[in-house]
Amino acid sequence: MNTLKNKVQLIGNLGQDPEITNFESGKILAKFSIATNDSYKNAQGEKVTDTQWHNVVAWGKTAQIVEKYITKGKEVAIEGKLTSRSWEDKDGMKRYITEVVCSELLMLGNK
Repeated sequence: MNTLKNKVQLIGNLGQDPEITNFESGKILAKFSIATNDSYKNAQGEKVTDTQWHNVVAWGKTAQIVEKYITKGKEVAIEGKLTSRSWEDKDGMKRYITEVVCSELLMLGNK
């Protein structure tokens, strides 16, 4: 059960082209966001779609695959773990973000 402690699996579509960063050390980072949709009927019987956005980061070989093959609109399945971090912005305000660190990536669909 230890492998289930911090595991995330999502299927969604990229909202924009990935942002790729190549570091002097040779490491590569890919950042992107994916949208997941959930549908339900409200009290009036109308279909409502709820879209959630998820920030994703990928390193190394996974980031290289993202850079080469993944673009805005593509449907992907990802697996990884949740991480949170904070930083100070240019105005000195503390900012927080939760991201999925992607360890597995599967390209879906034909978009």
